[in-house]
Amino acid sequence: MFTYFTDRDGKFQLCALAESSFDPLARTTKFMLTEEAHHMFVGESGISRIIQRTCAKMNELKSDDVGLLRAAGVIDLPTLQRYLNFHFSVTIDLFGADESSNAATFYSTGIKGRYEETKRDDDHVLRGQTYKVLNVVNGQLQEKEVPMLNALNEVLRDDFIKDSVGGVERWNRVIDKAGLPHRLSVPHKAFHRNIGALSGAKVSPDGRVLSEQEWSAKVGEWLPTFEDRAFVQSLMGRVVEPGKFANWIAPPAIGINRQPVDFEYVRFN
Repeated sequence: MFTYFTDRDGKFQLCALAESSFDPLARTTKFMLTEEAHHMFVGESGISRIIQRTCAKMNELKSDDVGLLRAAGVIDLPTLQRYLNFHFSVTIDLFGADESSNAATFYSTGIKGRYEETKRDDDHVLRGQTYKVLNVVNGQLQEKEVPMLNALNEVLRDDFIKDSVGGVERWNRVIDKAGLPHRLSVPHKAFHRNIGALSGAKVSPDGRVLSEQEWSAKVGEWLPTFEDRAFVQSLMGRVVEPGKFANWIAPPAIGINRQPVDFEYVRFN
């Protein structure tokens, strides 16, 4: 989950820096983007294989009972959803405050652009243009228009969210292929935020503003608990025999760069 979501933040920040008018910076990002692409592949394919293994065990046991699945040594889908919620929410905080004078300065001075700047059909100066950001007003989420130059963190965050949803849908296709009705989803943008106007707001994954009491009663269903983390940690045993894989993850369909699964990537001579 970390490599899928948090390295994707790296992708979007680097893509914005790739539009820099400072040429050495713009050129350097190209090499780093290649590395981030590999990290995101590890995240997306790794979670897909975990889901594949869990779904196989669900079909074998003919049950989605969390206790049975954990006893069988696989990670149940509700736990995966809680980890998804956590990593998604802490990662979108990395884009910074929704209104930022620093973001405006970086853009206006040419240090940083937007994701895929050359594909945008505006004037690329953005004076007089606005963008919508979220606030909590009287216990409700409300949008307000702010100058786009000051909302560039939010623009990049929204681009990231659109990109993230695509991979989650590919994970859902793994569940579909197993013939199961379950679904994974990204939580609302205001869920579990600690940066900007939404910092500290108690918002459910489906976008409802909650009281402190309601949040406390439900947070264990939405974010990884101590018990979740202890269970996942308990699965982390050594598997070092070539061609063997941990019980909680399905074997890959093919190795990196289309090599055989048992390809000897590292040789000790």
